[in-house]
Amino acid sequence: MTENEMASSTRSETSRSFVCEICVETKQRNESFSIKGCSHTYCVDCTVKYVDSKLQENVTSIGCPVADCGGSLEPEYCRDILPEEAFDKWGKALCESLIPGAQKFYCPFKDCSALLIDDAGEAIRESECPNCHRLFCAQCKVAWHAGIECADFQKLHKDEPESEDIILMKLAQNQKWNRCPNCKFYVEKKDGCSYIRCRLEFGYNMSCLKSLEQLLEL
Repeated sequence: MTENEMASSTRSETSRSFVCEICVETKQRNESFSIKGCSHTYCVDCTVKYVDSKLQENVTSIGCPVADCGGSLEPEYCRDILPEEAFDKWGKALCESLIPGAQKFYCPFKDCSALLIDDAGEAIRESECPNCHRLFCAQCKVAWHAGIECADFQKLHKDEPESEDIILMKLAQNQKWNRCPNCKFYVEKKDGCSYIRCRLEFGYNMSCLKSLEQLLEL
């Protein structure tokens, strides 16, 4: 191969590749993605990671990685490169951003946390989450506190980390429940003698919370 041919080949290879300014790696042109509204171009992998990092920060209006640049990224514009999960997450976040903060709250159950909307209509207390189908108090925005009025619940210290346990204990007192000394599960006595077996087959006397073996030792 002559020098001219080698130079021509090098120029051809250069024209088909570029250096991504984010990962600083040489990429092929077919791996590039141009930012809308500006001249900046990055590799697809870095663009996807950049969008995901912004979504993790709850940023929905995503601009060019270059500070003060007018370029922008939008869900539909990036649809072809984004994983379906990221695209759906972005669209959901944009929808949520349109809801006034005063009307927006989340299911109080940590393993659900579905977005819920308070339409400020009729005052409702006992509600069901449409996602996990568990009951919660729409006034206090907590798990349903059966047997305790909202005013009493709201008197609890807001920074009390075990407030739900306190609620349960108050309810147990009102309903005259007691706890199995073995498994700590709450038990309600409706009729019959005071001797009972819990869900783990541990037998004890509800009046003194002692097992049959302990009573025999007395």
